[in-house]
Amino acid sequence: MSKSAKDKHANVRISTEVARQIRQHARSNLKTEVCGVLIGGFEDGCTHVRASIGGANAAQGGAHVTFTQDTWEHIYKIKDRNFPDERIVGWYHSHPGFGIFLSDHDTFIHKNFFSAPEQVAWVFDPHSDEEGCFGWHSGRLERIPRFSFTDAHGGEPANAANKPEPRRSPDPDSEWEEETVRNAKSNDNDDSGSDEDLSKLARTATMIFSHLAVLLIGGLLVWYFLPHIVVLPVPVDPQTGRPLKEFMDRNFLNSLSPNSAPAPGNSPAPAAPAAGKPQTKGNDAQP
Repeated sequence: MSKSAKDKHANVRISTEVARQIRQHARSNLKTEVCGVLIGGFEDGCTHVRASIGGANAAQGGAHVTFTQDTWEHIYKIKDRNFPDERIVGWYHSHPGFGIFLSDHDTFIHKNFFSAPEQVAWVFDPHSDEEGCFGWHSGRLERIPRFSFTDAHGGEPANAANKPEPRRSPDPDSEWEEETVRNAKSNDNDDSGSDEDLSKLARTATMIFSHLAVLLIGGLLVWYFLPHIVVLPVPVDPQTGRPLKEFMDRNFLNSLSPNSAPAPGNSPAPAAPAAGKPQTKGNDAQP
């Protein structure tokens, strides 16, 4: 590696299609690192990246990736078949959620497999969509402050694709109107779904209230038509524990009923003398 090559940052131009492929490869696995090589050439003191080859069968360890023998065999097979006149100008790998930097393991790979002055290392974080490029500067690997993207189709005539003009309504605002109609239909679908949910809720509430009303009416009818027990307080004799005779009189019991009254001429019978007490007549006492 010459000293002059190390004294300045590499000038890197990468194809937009290559950058898209690297991002797509990195997003295919958001938990472990993926890797591959960059294909292109060194022209006018610039590293041109025009293609890439994914590293199949690479050893993935979560926070690092390693090019295995099977990986290199796959890479050279694809390169010899599809890019026989191109060179390996660097490598790429992902840092899922780690940020853009070169770890000690990454530096070891670059120094041992991509040690040419113009070879670079491309890093992409699929979690943040941040990307960066590293190359040699003053004998050490540093992040390259500037790189540029190139469009492989740049310079083509405007109608090179020979695509027909899309059909449009004579009204210049028709496109906006179509978009408005699509949005309106989407809103209508949302509103219809909301109305259907409300109708289901209303039907459920009506069914619940109707069942409650039937239960309440049935309970009132049962209480009204079927006989029910009325508890009346009846005094008892504290000595015998039996109800007092005068309270057991039929006329008295009838008087307790709010819808009945004692028959005329009927009066409660005199109470019988309590058992065990002598009756007195005049001044003579009889046992």
